[in-house]
Amino acid sequence: MDYVKLGSTGLDVSPICLGCMSYGVPDRGAHPWTLGEEASRPLIRRAIEAGINFFDTANVYSDGTSEEITGRALATYARRDEVVLATKVSGAMRSGPNAAGLSRKAIMTEIDASLRRLGTDYVDLYQIHRWDYVTPIEETLEALHDVVKAGKARYVGASSMFAWQFSKALYTARQHGWTSFVTMQNHYNLLNREEEREMLPLCADQGIGVIPSSPLARGRLTRDWDATSTRAESDEFGRTLYSASEESDRAITERVAEIAGKRGVPRAQVALAWVARQPGVTAPIVGATKPGHLDDAIAALGLELTADELAALAEPYVPHPVAGFG
Repeated sequence: MDYVKLGSTGLDVSPICLGCMSYGVPDRGAHPWTLGEEASRPLIRRAIEAGINFFDTANVYSDGTSEEITGRALATYARRDEVVLATKVSGAMRSGPNAAGLSRKAIMTEIDASLRRLGTDYVDLYQIHRWDYVTPIEETLEALHDVVKAGKARYVGASSMFAWQFSKALYTARQHGWTSFVTMQNHYNLLNREEEREMLPLCADQGIGVIPSSPLARGRLTRDWDATSTRAESDEFGRTLYSASEESDRAITERVAEIAGKRGVPRAQVALAWVARQPGVTAPIVGATKPGHLDDAIAALGLELTADELAALAEPYVPHPVAGFG
């Protein structure tokens, strides 16, 4: 495994990040398709053995049980200083006031709760999961700065927002001398390339590491258009992401299948190879519920698409409505 720097930091990460949303107690939270601990641990171990050192989860995934399963597995299979562990904050972990958002109270409460579930003294990357339209960004940024200065996080990152919001946050942090975001976890794949308009150029200009989520469009790029899966049937949020441009999206999935067939490789490798080689992308976040998913992700790093193949994949794309910020 060849490692890369995370944006303009000195941190070395694998060019694939294992997304741990797939691991959690199925009847906890909003993801009934997740794998329980017994099924999750071999996949996390396989990732470590393959050289993947970058792991991403969130407090809200499976009501905190994703963090618990991920933390216990990493503690078993790797030394803490060998892994780069990321989690996120914003969503509601309980009912009642101050249960969600990015207020100082919420951040200080949730970082401690995440550390307890993960079984660690610190996370390497602490990310805001969504933009908080109610809390002043100054309050959020100062709280995150204090989390870093307290030794509870090494770096901070952001996820799923408009470029003007991210730009405002970067400027405000630097204006006050607070710890600034070093990563953007955004929604980017062959079926949704709207980030190419503003966010990706902003990240390139500011030296921000880009760690796209859903590089396989929640599996839509890996199977026939009319095929389904247990996750697809229960993924309500996923349906909101890919329902507005089905004609062009279907054409793109057919191009992926055609290229994969000619190359003799799974479709996932083609779709991931495209994302991984887009300008500015540091490490796509890949979910894995089967050993083959990890094998495809690693193999995609060595798959070089030709200029003609890249053009064929790009040609059917049409502008999409903004999705994934809610």
